[in-house]
Amino acid sequence: MSRYHVSNSEGQYEEDSNEQVLANKLGISNSDEIDDAELVLLEQLYQFIFEDHFPLEQITVSMLKNWHHRWLGNLYRWAGQERTVNISKSGFMFAPSAQLPKLLDELEAKYLAHYTPCVGMDEEQLIEAIAIIHVEMILIHPFREGNGRLSRLLADVMAVQGGFKPLDYQSWEQNKAEYISAIHAGISMNYDPMKFWVKKALGNN
Repeated sequence: MSRYHVSNSEGQYEEDSNEQVLANKLGISNSDEIDDAELVLLEQLYQFIFEDHFPLEQITVSMLKNWHHRWLGNLYRWAGQERTVNISKSGFMFAPSAQLPKLLDELEAKYLAHYTPCVGMDEEQLIEAIAIIHVEMILIHPFREGNGRLSRLLADVMAVQGGFKPLDYQSWEQNKAEYISAIHAGISMNYDPMKFWVKKALGNN
């Protein structure tokens, strides 16, 4: 599993992990083991949200931070906190860490407050809401790790709020280059490519 490149000295990895595993509370240095641990904890988070604490109200940045901390808090000391490092993946730079407070304020005021809760939306409205928020969340990349998976969780919550099942991400996995291009298109506020992939993921249910 590819990890992010960190552009300053704050990128700490486990010894003997070949810079493949971020420093963690359990001292895990094997990338497969850390992936498995993150997956088990993510399944527990899904269960917590969808079975016990499903939000019918507006989604907030505070809620997203709480989800992230609940998910990865037993593994990483920075879980639930805005990242303090600049990160890139495959040569693409995400939002500079210094801009995160401003960008997250905008995410909440401009997007989350406008598009959630998704109750009462028709399918096209829901697709637009999920696509826009997914793109904006990924471009901001508020956390050191786990942004893609948390963004999918958010999309699933929005879908269920709108009366649909969680998304089927198989088409995204099978067309990663096109999915990434759809994210990049959002830089210029062109959300149509991502609407296509959200529609596909929503329609596969």
